[in-house]
Amino acid sequence: MNYNKIEFDRKLIENCQTNAPRYTSYPTADRFSFDFNRESQLEQLKKVFTADFNEAISLYIHIPFCNTLCLYCGCNKIITNNRNQITIYLEYLAKEFALYGQLLNGKRLPVIQLHFGGGSPSWLAINEVETIMQLVHQYFDLNNVSEIAMELDPRHVTDEFVDALYGMGFNRVSLGVQDLDYKVQKAVNRVQPLEDTLRVLNKANQLGFKSTSIDLIYGLPLQTVTGFAKTIDTVIKEVRPARIALFNYAHIPQLFMSQTRIKEEDLPSSEDKLTILQESVEKLAVAGYKFIGMDHFALPDDELAIALENGSLQRNFQGYSTFADTHMLSFGVSSIGFIGNSYYQNVKDLDSYYLTLDNGQLPILRGLLLDNDDIIRRYVIQQIMCQFSVEFANIESQFAVEFSDYFANEIPELQKISELGLIEIDSSKFTVTNKGRFLIRNVAMIFDKYLRQQRDQSRYSKVI
Repeated sequence: MNYNKIEFDRKLIENCQTNAPRYTSYPTADRFSFDFNRESQLEQLKKVFTADFNEAISLYIHIPFCNTLCLYCGCNKIITNNRNQITIYLEYLAKEFALYGQLLNGKRLPVIQLHFGGGSPSWLAINEVETIMQLVHQYFDLNNVSEIAMELDPRHVTDEFVDALYGMGFNRVSLGVQDLDYKVQKAVNRVQPLEDTLRVLNKANQLGFKSTSIDLIYGLPLQTVTGFAKTIDTVIKEVRPARIALFNYAHIPQLFMSQTRIKEEDLPSSEDKLTILQESVEKLAVAGYKFIGMDHFALPDDELAIALENGSLQRNFQGYSTFADTHMLSFGVSSIGFIGNSYYQNVKDLDSYYLTLDNGQLPILRGLLLDNDDIIRRYVIQQIMCQFSVEFANIESQFAVEFSDYFANEIPELQKISELGLIEIDSSKFTVTNKGRFLIRNVAMIFDKYLRQQRDQSRYSKVI
């Protein structure tokens, strides 16, 4: 399959529109159980991190603080200008790191990837980032780390802050932009001049950050086809980051309180949203961006595009990635980690986070121990999302199952989406078509056992 070709089949997308998970994990986080608690995770930690374990792992640190509320946002965040709140939070992060240090018996495991998410981790002051990095260095080995990344809000990021990040070893930054249209920015309470975005991005490029990316969102209130076309044109011609994430706005006010302040009548129609996406995708293709998958684009010399070409593309909680599937320890409120064959999530509010750590316990709220079926389906979904193809013999040899027997319930659904044109299927494999790549979640959800058992999909965003 030649994935350098863009095929945007509007009629197919309209016919296949539905709600589905984004599959940054399988099973998805909404399937985590409170039955899997900190004792369950302690057992997994001891089982994986034995005395002779020395594999490189990933780390994720959640910084929940923002100084302003973006109305579209569904992240776990705390709006504050009280710097003392951040000081206290860092003190408790230190306690969490110390607990993991004890569990690892003082062994400084090598780290391949470190990611700061939020919230707005760039709302930290330089000395606060330095404090966290000192913690990381104290308990982990970053000598051979491949990527240290942070999500930035250009509205409060100074040149000095970017300089400091580079000096601490950060080499990838992601900038929230969403839209350059002032009236849209005002409607979502995120007024961000282009000059701020360009200043931060140019500074990162001048310093030699190995990758820069920006996030855009289509479907926001007051967006128009012509207005977003100007945003895409400006991004391509003036900003030109190595990566672009073009997300569909998920309007789920029943889950995210801030979205209740967005008037539904201000949202673009489904037809306009599809036109916005189609025109944006076509413009990005002409500008040389490679369509990675779902909503990610990258320039040909970026690691993501290279990973797509050589078949090494991965997907984790941060989206598409170039890293192999590693164990991930997570720190901070609501953060999600993956150890062995288990997922775990920390408590979601500061009071619970602080109280648990004061009691000398890991702040784990819930999780899931994957059974053999979960592991098989997780692998198949990862193949769909990242390799866009599933070879039956590969599954059969790895898991000692007969594909047609094991997935007897799924085969008829595969045949249906094959007739629609989402995949091509034969006796040995199925492959996602170019036009099917925009509907990759539709393909993956066929193998989601939990979704099959519980058909309520209202909690998920539209696939397009």
